[in-house]
Amino acid sequence: MKLPRLVIFGDPEKVSRRAGSEVIEEFTDFAKGKAEIVASCGVENCTPDILKKCDFAVVFGGDGTIISVARSLSQSNVPVIGVNLGKLGFLAEFSIGELKEFFQRITSGKALIEKRMMLGCRIFGDGRERDSKCDKGRLGTQKFCSAAINDVFITAGPPFRTVELKISVDGQPLAGCISDGLVISTPTGSTAYNLSAGGPILSGRMEAMVITPICPHSLSFRPIVINADSKVEVFGVRVNKGTTVSIDGQVSCRMSIDDVVRVERHKGDFLVVNNPLRTQWDTLATKLSWAERPKYSRSVKRE
Repeated sequence: MKLPRLVIFGDPEKVSRRAGSEVIEEFTDFAKGKAEIVASCGVENCTPDILKKCDFAVVFGGDGTIISVARSLSQSNVPVIGVNLGKLGFLAEFSIGELKEFFQRITSGKALIEKRMMLGCRIFGDGRERDSKCDKGRLGTQKFCSAAINDVFITAGPPFRTVELKISVDGQPLAGCISDGLVISTPTGSTAYNLSAGGPILSGRMEAMVITPICPHSLSFRPIVINADSKVEVFGVRVNKGTTVSIDGQVSCRMSIDDVVRVERHKGDFLVVNNPLRTQWDTLATKLSWAERPKYSRSVKRE
């Protein structure tokens, strides 16, 4: 019988702690005879050749670690099993005990592997020949490119004045936005920065994008949900020296007045193994206290 092939990733900071290293060691001992561990490495050290040999990626850490790994796995179609060593654990669905309990079920293909869409972000610099109607024209040189699991966001940056951005969708003008920035989110990322900025919660299984302004200087600029296959372009009308485009809060690039930020669906997908013990709604309730009832005080009886 062919054993499932695994690659193990760990957050260097968490793994360096005694608890983190012990958890990985515990799993490695458990997996002997049940799986073949092809490699145990950091994200930057894992080559495409290694990933091609693997059936699953077991990631020890928090949500940030999983997001970082998932961007690297986007072209490999390797499902991610997240083991929570962090705080929130929204994507890291398993404890070490739960992983051991359901390991055979997962590796035999009986567990649900959820496919989630990703975004691709490209920034074009060196100016642009603009059309007065819709900013149509020839794009400049591509200076940045990255996949995103959660979101692509533009933040005003130093000296922290509001910025003015123009947004188009599929070549059509959507809106101008004077604000502290803008979040373009996947359904997976709808519970991250998008939620904090007042955007809606989407089911992770949906295929859509959310455009949410950050502290807009307007009472009427509300978040909007658009088709997953849309192409969003953002132009800087007025930006700061420190205005930055960030990918999942982990990878970033400065944005200048002549840049065009293009966000569209990435051709790869994020494959995540779901914990059979929880639904996506359980996770919302337990991790974010969504729809929690008010804590009513008990009535005091008077004598």
